[in-house]
Amino acid sequence: MSEQEQPIHDGPDGGGRDAAGQAGAQPAIFGAQPAERGGFPPAVWGVAALIVIVVAGALVYAGRKQPAPAPSTLEPADAYAASLPLSQFAMSESENLSGGKLTYLDGHIRNTGNRAVSGITVQVVFENDLALAPQIDTVPLTLIRMKDPYIDTEPVSAAPLKPGDDREFRLTFEAVPDNWNTQMPMARIIHVDFR
Repeated sequence: MSEQEQPIHDGPDGGGRDAAGQAGAQPAIFGAQPAERGGFPPAVWGVAALIVIVVAGALVYAGRKQPAPAPSTLEPADAYAASLPLSQFAMSESENLSGGKLTYLDGHIRNTGNRAVSGITVQVVFENDLALAPQIDTVPLTLIRMKDPYIDTEPVSAAPLKPGDDREFRLTFEAVPDNWNTQMPMARIIHVDFR
């Protein structure tokens, strides 16, 4: 007889014994069944945990950012703004390569405080004569690096304003309101970064 055809004998305890006398053996027709393992492999759990950590980190980081102010909201001046007087305003226009018009507000800024400044954000108010709400634009202040053969600007972070520095600046606007009264707009510093 082959191994699969060997008879099973009942032992004294009623359990089956195979031809070799081993108790509790199953008939060979069922074959050996491997122990079943449930769940996911550890690598899958590791990847899932990593995804959860990344998503939680992104949510925490996004929650820490302040929402951008509404465009029609005038923000309070920065505490250091009194040490950064703006003066000698002049406006100009030019066309960009796509045929649109750019408007510039140039001037001078002086750092009369005791800290080196690496970034400045300015709000500019374009009033109108129609008793409508003014247009308020929030733009970064850029420093004029050179004037010839053309005006070239750089961010304040590229050449921080040290205490006592007096520099020319430029604010750039892609659009000004059609109903702007063409009077010099009001500009105020709403945020200052320090080096």
